[in-house]
Amino acid sequence: MKRLLRALALLLDYPSESVKTHINDIRETLDSEQALSSIDRAMIAPLLRSYLQQELLSLQVDYSDLFDSSRALSLHFFEHIHGESRERGQAMLNLGEEYIAHGCFLQRDELPDYIPIFLEFISCLPETEIRDWLSQPAHVFAALAQRLDERQSAYAGIFHLLIKLAGKQPDAQAVKELLARNQQATETSVEEEWEEKPITFTTPQHQVPPSGIIARLKAAGKLIMSSSET
Repeated sequence: MKRLLRALALLLDYPSESVKTHINDIRETLDSEQALSSIDRAMIAPLLRSYLQQELLSLQVDYSDLFDSSRALSLHFFEHIHGESRERGQAMLNLGEEYIAHGCFLQRDELPDYIPIFLEFISCLPETEIRDWLSQPAHVFAALAQRLDERQSAYAGIFHLLIKLAGKQPDAQAVKELLARNQQATETSVEEEWEEKPITFTTPQHQVPPSGIIARLKAAGKLIMSSSET
């Protein structure tokens, strides 16, 4: 499943020349993945075709129009879980510390709760832990899948597949609450309302022990960021 998650992370990220050039290699990776059925592959087929048929600039414009046009489609976990609450900043720091604790360091100008980065991260974890990690944000995946289905977007297939790979159906009430919360943000631009200073992870003054973070998030039914080192 590790290679599968990395392939999905590439497809969900901002379209690049490298991904477009190697899209057939990504398709071969998906075709050779035993965890996928023909129905599963059909979920991703429209997105793969778009990489083959469209110019890179067209792919990039479509991506930006979709994910940058509404906070309801944000690809950052904590946008959906915490919104603009004060908890969001600390949650971002805690998540960054979790990455560092597992030997993962961000090498790009992106926040740690960006879903493609999360998928790359869990792809480095033991196979026995991957499904548990995927199951924690399943309600976020489900909300995004529904929003993308409403827009008839090929990206919806990625989130439907992630839910299936998690092996656990998301909590229906949690999904309902996320959709209701995001309804007001549907027409709100991410760029207009989500402007923050870059997050740094160097020796935070008030670190919360990982076990405490995990306990709080689990009790709240929110995203759990926990794992042992590979």
